[in-house]
Amino acid sequence: MPETNPRILLARRPKGAPAPDDFRFEEAPLPAPAEGEVLVRHRFLSLDPYQRGRMDDAKSYAKPVELGTVMECQAVGQVQASRDPRFREGDWVLGGYGWQTFSVRPGKALIPIDPKEAPPSTALGVLGMPGLTAWVGLTDIGEPKAGETLVVSAASGAVGQVVGQLGRIAGARVVGIAGGAAKCAFVRDELGFDAAVDHRGDLKAQLDATCPNGVDVYWENVGGAVQEAVFPRFRDFGRMVMCGMIAQYNTVAGVAAGPSAPPGPNLGPVVRKRLRIQGFIVSDTGWQRYGRFRAEMLGHIAAGKLRWKEEVVKGLANAPQAFMGLLEGRNFGKLVIALD
Repeated sequence: MPETNPRILLARRPKGAPAPDDFRFEEAPLPAPAEGEVLVRHRFLSLDPYQRGRMDDAKSYAKPVELGTVMECQAVGQVQASRDPRFREGDWVLGGYGWQTFSVRPGKALIPIDPKEAPPSTALGVLGMPGLTAWVGLTDIGEPKAGETLVVSAASGAVGQVVGQLGRIAGARVVGIAGGAAKCAFVRDELGFDAAVDHRGDLKAQLDATCPNGVDVYWENVGGAVQEAVFPRFRDFGRMVMCGMIAQYNTVAGVAAGPSAPPGPNLGPVVRKRLRIQGFIVSDTGWQRYGRFRAEMLGHIAAGKLRWKEEVVKGLANAPQAFMGLLEGRNFGKLVIALD
């Protein structure tokens, strides 16, 4: 049994884009579980855009990470020691916490996973929070129908790749927006989107060519110039699923940290076109339906209808750099940190 717990703390709050000095590595004492708790040895850590918001001391739907405490994330791992009769040493679980090697968690906060059903890391991606986010947003808000056009921003990312494939399963025509030829080819050729457009080119012209009849459903992961290009192309009774705005996460008091952000679309057509724009947080209702979600997704995987891509970075010490790259769009697929 190791005697220490390597972990990464939030050292200071970023001013704009996170920097290496915003994080601090330390070796902490190994935690011990109390009655009803489980010591989890992390095998994979999830890096996700929402973690940028947790670094700010601002009012939100969840508390910020306190300075000097471990950075937040979900983790998949194996039970190292258990004082909960439902778990035994070696069991695989979803529900570890933080940029660290070990965490102590209440047994009721853990979800058992079967590594024979799918690789354990998928519980952080296609079978985890990103996949659940896609499933909840499309089920509750997007509601794509056969023959409709669904446009997905950040289409090669952890959420976007699932959104598009679920839209195709529902019978919609799916257009993905991604950055660069390789990501566009992956979205189109590997994931089966009907078309892919590169936001680094003339996005408005590409959308006109690939969505000649307009847009019925838009999945928003990005905001900024991408949202501004898609919005005027909505058809009557269109739906915009507001999942994220990564282009505007590194802002200070509403002012862009880098080049000035575009002013955004004119919302006047919301009334004329009877548009529905709705944001959501997957934790509101999603985890209550996790069993149904996982069963449906495993069925799609078994039928060959659902694929995914992961980018695996090895080593806890590389988490800060990988996270900074995520916010700049340098990752390709679901980003996870693999621990020994």
